[in-house]
Amino acid sequence: MQDLLASGRGETRAGYSRPDDTTPRPVDYPRYDPASPVTPLSAAELDALDALLQALPADGVMSLDGVDGFLTALLVGPPAVLGTLATADWLPLVWGGDGEDGPAAAAPFASKRQRKTTVVMLLRHLRHLDEQLARAADDWQPIFSIAEQADREWADARDWCTGFLQAVDLQPAAWGETWSDPALAPLRILGGGLVGVAPAAGDDAAADPDDVAVCDRLSRAVPDAVLHLQARRAR
Repeated sequence: MQDLLASGRGETRAGYSRPDDTTPRPVDYPRYDPASPVTPLSAAELDALDALLQALPADGVMSLDGVDGFLTALLVGPPAVLGTLATADWLPLVWGGDGEDGPAAAAPFASKRQRKTTVVMLLRHLRHLDEQLARAADDWQPIFSIAEQADREWADARDWCTGFLQAVDLQPAAWGETWSDPALAPLRILGGGLVGVAPAAGDDAAADPDDVAVCDRLSRAVPDAVLHLQARRAR
């Protein structure tokens, strides 16, 4: 179920604050359309997106792993989050946020064309994830980092889970008591935790995600945690 791809870029949620609902926002980002055609990004396009994100001259840019986790959370989390938030409230977090001019400016991209191309690629990836999770969950493959050592592969979903929790941070109250479910502990632990959320009963509270073996064990449990969350949403 896991597609372990190297990314080599770290995530952080430090300093992130949710948008102020009283602040005017640009309206010229396209809204996500769940009825749009499914056009998965090719391996070459994913590589290009990864390289583009790594090269952006901005703070807080997500890695490809983080983007995948972020978009996945929007789909398996409370429907109200993706259904009610304007695209400008969540999409720019991928590249560290917009400036005062919003999408009218090129920055932090090299050009407005590059910005537009990136937006289209991200919405295509979101649509593909939506289709997989809704219709072919067994084929869903999260994008994790991997390190090879001797004859072993060590999975590392920390960036992925950090991106996932960035989506949770958009509207944490909408998730209610979701995080009291111990089955979701790998997401929370690897993502760095959630403010105001205490460890659930049965949590591996002492687990150190910086320990390679612990990180590998928790990372390999992430896909099942996400599918568990998807099943909860479907009830």
